[in-house]
Amino acid sequence: MSKTVADVLWEMLAKAGVKRCYGIVGDALNPVVDALRRNGAIEFVAVRHEEYGVFAAVAEAYFTGNPVVVCGTAGPGVVHLFNGLMDARKEGAPIIAIAGDVESSLIDTSTLEELNPYKFFEAASLYTARLVNPEQARAVINTAILTAVLEKGPTVLSIPGDVAAADAPDQPTDFTIPAPAILRPSDTDFEKLVRMIDEAKTVAIFGGDGCREGRDEVVELACKLKAPVGYAFRGKQWLEHENPNAVGMTGLIGYGGAYNALHEADLLLMLGTDFPFSEFLPGAGVKKVQIDKNPKHIGRRTALDLGLVGDIRSTVSALLPAVREKTNGEFLAKQIALTESFHKRLQHYVEKGPATKPIRPEFLAATLSKLASDDAMFFADTGTACIWLARHIYGGKNRRLFGSFSWASMANAAPNAFGCALAYPGRQCIALCGDGGFTMLGMGDLLTQIERRTPVVQVILNNEKYDFVHIEQQEAGFIPSGVEFKNPHFAKVAEAMGAKGIRIEDPQDVREGLAEALAYKDGPVVVDAVVDPFALAMPSHSPFHTVKGFTLSFAKQVLSGRVDTVIKEIERNVGIV
Repeated sequence: MSKTVADVLWEMLAKAGVKRCYGIVGDALNPVVDALRRNGAIEFVAVRHEEYGVFAAVAEAYFTGNPVVVCGTAGPGVVHLFNGLMDARKEGAPIIAIAGDVESSLIDTSTLEELNPYKFFEAASLYTARLVNPEQARAVINTAILTAVLEKGPTVLSIPGDVAAADAPDQPTDFTIPAPAILRPSDTDFEKLVRMIDEAKTVAIFGGDGCREGRDEVVELACKLKAPVGYAFRGKQWLEHENPNAVGMTGLIGYGGAYNALHEADLLLMLGTDFPFSEFLPGAGVKKVQIDKNPKHIGRRTALDLGLVGDIRSTVSALLPAVREKTNGEFLAKQIALTESFHKRLQHYVEKGPATKPIRPEFLAATLSKLASDDAMFFADTGTACIWLARHIYGGKNRRLFGSFSWASMANAAPNAFGCALAYPGRQCIALCGDGGFTMLGMGDLLTQIERRTPVVQVILNNEKYDFVHIEQQEAGFIPSGVEFKNPHFAKVAEAMGAKGIRIEDPQDVREGLAEALAYKDGPVVVDAVVDPFALAMPSHSPFHTVKGFTLSFAKQVLSGRVDTVIKEIERNVGIV
């Protein structure tokens, strides 16, 4: 029996290391899914919402490095893939999307569910192909796989059902995925970099996700240069743990001495980071060097004195023997002292947590961090969950932290955790969910976790509002509006659906409730944690416009009759200002 185009597709994907395909079937995908069934080497994970499936795939692909497939049928199903593919592009996850398409004879007739994949996926896909002829199969599938794996991002194969079911030409399906190339700056630029480092009295390092493979080299360089190491959110899990020079994060969720270190150094080395908040980066008073393997990142956030294209591991490895060791550690000691001082402030509501009601999210997150295993994987929804992840969930050599840090989509944490629970059976996969995000996407596909008895722990920050938006409105000087809603009893809902539900309302029950959730291995757990809706998190450095916005918002709220709300917010945050 001859192979169909769909048979060739799955054969090549399996050879590329694909283990799972997440999605929902539909008529345009029927030949593709039937070939997947016959193939048997790739697991199909049927989800309740395509977007949930893509977020699950993004986390799996990001951490394993292997390509993961997602699929949606023609039209509406394809559209539901888009947000997750944008997340894959921003986070650098090798995702291959199979988009169902109308029959080839109907293309460009505006028939039911027809969508132009080239236009629609332009922003989200590194490579988009419409497979309209079986002769294309090997070439376009090969290109989609290699682009996703080597460029670390999403690609799209749009396949009409009649083409998927057609006989494939007799062509070899073997292909090679090259190992990543070693990339470092030219000798001339490298020598200039060495001179700048040697001539600088003080050096600071600011690292991002690009330090993932060169983590040890960066820490060694920092120690040699007596350089404090700050990091972007995506760099936290690589640069925070076992790093004597770590000084925390900068930005509105920042903490520690990172902001001061970046602004007070003679020379700032920006390593593998595309940190987007330019107002937190130093101006012309600090010399700045940026090193990144992606040329598009160079110089687009701040003016540079030197921009270099190179991967961090090979570039820093070459730097280590080339630069002179610095002996004066006063600058580093100052930034470490600032960091330690800020950490003491961060502990205010952690230490007072057992006696503070409603439950402080700082206390909840810190307790979760202490109870979780050394190789736990944590995932945070966009919003205040990211604040508590950044400040109170501590990483480690084998711990992992993830979220929609660059795309900032809501509702990512639960599906992220689900994807990694499938990829890493036996490891604790913990989702720190906003109540808005969980009700948006996580609640429906809790059923998927239940069906598969996947032991995902979902801790819901139940404060009955879009809390981060509430804070943003105050920063902008507005009276908060449109951010409040009513929640169900999440634990009871979870139990009714077939999951384990735990509700925590009293701070005295936090440790016991979280320990019970982490110990449960027979399926998903929903921890309904009723937290203080007035909790704030002040950054280590607050821009003037932020302080001005809060002041103006408080004044407007008082004048509009919300004086009780303002008083509560001030009273419940006295320890962090």
